[in-house]
Amino acid sequence: MDKDLSFEEALKKLEQIVSRLEDEDIPLEKALKTFEEGIRLSRYCNKRLDEAEKRIQILTQDGDLTPSEWTD
Repeated sequence: MDKDLSFEEALKKLEQIVSRLEDEDIPLEKALKTFEEGIRLSRYCNKRLDEAEKRIQILTQDGDLTPSEWTD
């Protein structure tokens, strides 16, 4: 997988894979390869989200901004 892929690009590709697997009648071997790509993209997206969450936690610990203030 391309390491320069943005979260948004990876998520879009993952959505396309899910749609393909749900809607298309594809051979088993191709479906498995597509599923594997989806798993890799899912893990990549989860990793990026975890990193963002950690950054937010650091920022809110050191400053006056709390997550509840973001919704106001």
